Amino acid sequence: MSSRRGLIAAYHDYLPVANTAAVVTLHEGGTPLIRLRHIPAMLGAPLEVYVKYEGLNPTGSFKDRGMTVAVTRAVEEDKRGVVCASTGNTSASAAAYAARAGIKAFVLIPDGKIARGKLAQAIIEGAVVIQIKGNFDQGMELVKEIAAQSNVALVNSVNPYRLQGQKTAALEIIEVLGDAPDRHYLPVGNAGNISAYWMGYCEAAGEDSFCVRQAQQALGGAYKTAARITASHRPVMVGCQAAGAAPIVCGRKIDNPETVATAIRIGNPQSWEMAEAARDESGGRIGACTDEEILKAQRLLAEREGIFCEPASAISIAGLLKDAAAGDLPRGGKVVCTLTGHGLKDPDTAMMQTRDALASVAPELAPISELIASHLT
Repeated sequence: MSSRRGLIAAYHDYLPVANTAAVVTLHEGGTPLIRLRHIPAMLGAPLEVYVKYEGLNPTGSFKDRGMTVAVTRAVEEDKRGVVCASTGNTSASAAAYAARAGIKAFVLIPDGKIARGKLAQAIIEGAVVIQIKGNFDQGMELVKEIAAQSNVALVNSVNPYRLQGQKTAALEIIEVLGDAPDRHYLPVGNAGNISAYWMGYCEAAGEDSFCVRQAQQALGGAYKTAARITASHRPVMVGCQAAGAAPIVCGRKIDNPETVATAIRIGNPQSWEMAEAARDESGGRIGACTDEEILKAQRLLAEREGIFCEPASAISIAGLLKDAAAGDLPRGGKVVCTLTGHGLKDPDTAMMQTRDALASVAPELAPISELIASHLT
C-alpha cells in the first residue's frame, strides 16, 4: 500500500507513466480503510464494514488519484494547461496539480451549483474559474471542444489516464484486506470511479472486463497491468445515484439534475457504458437514494463513527442502509463503502442539518454542568 509516496511511485508497474516522466505529485493515495464499529450492528447481518476514506487525499477527494497521472501525462505532452468541467472536486484537484506542475488550469462550473469549499480551493490555487449559465453536462461538451482547439489537456474522467490513477484505490483495498471485499458500494456521478475500481479489481483477479478492454484500446501500448497484487475473486459492485440525478437508474439522460449531493449532480455520465458493464459483470446493480436518505447517512456516519464526509460520499452508506432495510445483504464477509470527499468540502450543508445543535448559556458553572448532565443521562 502507498505510504504517501504518491501513487505513481507506489504503483508505477500498474500505470501508463514513462520511467523518464517528471512526476507531478502531492503524495496522494494511501488513504485509510477504516473498519466501522457501530453502524454494522444496525444492519441485521453479520458483516465487516469498511470505508475507504478518500477525503484524506491532498485536495480532499478521490480526484487526486487520477489527476496525478493525467497532469503528469499533460506535462509529458508539453501542454500549456489543463481544462475540465466540474461540480467542484475535479476543479479543486486540477487546479492544485496544475499549480504543482507550473501550468494553468481552466475550469468550467455550473453557475450557483458548486459547494463553497470546492470553489474556494480552485480559486486560491490559481485556476481560471468560468461559471456558465448551464449545468455540468453542458460544461462537459464545451471543454471537449476547448481541448480539441487549444494546447490544453482535458482532465475529466474521459481522459483514460484519470481512470488509471483511480483504479489504485482498489489495489490498496486488496492489500489491506488481503483480498477483494465481497461487496463494494460507491457514489455514481460521472461514473468514472465505479469503472476504475472495477478495472482494478479485474486486474488483481486476472479477469477480463469491458473496462479493461476499453483502457487497453484507449492507451494502446502504454497500458500496463502487473501481477504482484492479486485477489481470489471480484466484488459485487453497487453504484448509488441521487434520486434527482439518476440517469443510469432511469435509463435516460436527465436534463436538469437536482440533488443536495452536488458532486454527483450529473445527468449524462461520461462513463455510462463502463459503469453498466461494471454492474453487469459483477452481478451488482445501480440504485437511487433520496436526498433525505443521503443526509441521514452523512449525519449517522459522523455521529456514530466520527467520520465526516460530503453528502455525495454518504450516498454509499445510504445505499448500504437501504439494502439492509430490504434484507438484501450477504451473511458474513466484508463490505467496503467508498467515501469520495471530505465533509469540509461542503460545510454549508452540514451546518444546515445542525442549526439546533448550538447551546447558548451563561458563562457560569451551574448551567453548563446541568447541560452536560442532561446529555449523559
